[in-house]
Amino acid sequence: MLISTREPRVNDRIRAKEVRLVAPDGGQIGIKSIDEAKWLAAELGLDLVEVAADARPPVVRMMDYGKFKYEQSVKAREARKKQTRTVIKEVQFRPKIGVSDYEVKRKRVQRFLGEGDKVKCTMRFRGREVTHPELGREILQRLVDDLGERAVVEVMPKMEGRQITMVLGPGKAPTEAPAEAPAEADPQEETTQEVSAADSVDSPESADVAEVTETEQSTETALPDEE
Repeated sequence: MLISTREPRVNDRIRAKEVRLVAPDGGQIGIKSIDEAKWLAAELGLDLVEVAADARPPVVRMMDYGKFKYEQSVKAREARKKQTRTVIKEVQFRPKIGVSDYEVKRKRVQRFLGEGDKVKCTMRFRGREVTHPELGREILQRLVDDLGERAVVEVMPKMEGRQITMVLGPGKAPTEAPAEAPAEADPQEETTQEVSAADSVDSPESADVAEVTETEQSTETALPDEE
């Protein structure tokens, strides 16, 4: 049973002499005098709240009114957060727009769509430009093609006086390709390198070759120069 939007009568503010009493869990207790209902609520440490003032007799319920009001305010705040607020941004184009200006406006439209807003794209004509509306339609079609899945055409381009309007809504966000994992070193190559290094240090043949080389160098140095 819901309490009305206006502040209900609580405890001593209830004016009825007789009330239909409801337990804290929603169970029906029955018709009681207001004094008895207040006494039962006080015994449980609860408030007596009038939840249906227009009923005969009025319906009252035992509850912790302070806690109830807090819970209601939290629910109302959460409900406001969940409400979707539709915002329509507008970006204006010209049929003779330059490449750089077009890119600036395209990025602006893309940003608005990425933020969850709708975008009204307006193609404005000046002077005799209005005699060639196909030029404006081509630019709007190019915009749709460039945006791809980022945009959904909610209102198709239509002529309104000296301008063409089109409404875009947010589409799918582009998915990035997964980065390639770095190539792992071949364990065979690592093993081969380690073994080769060990052989170069511990191999007795290598040591003998080194000794022989040193001996030959010493011998050559000791020989006198022939005249």
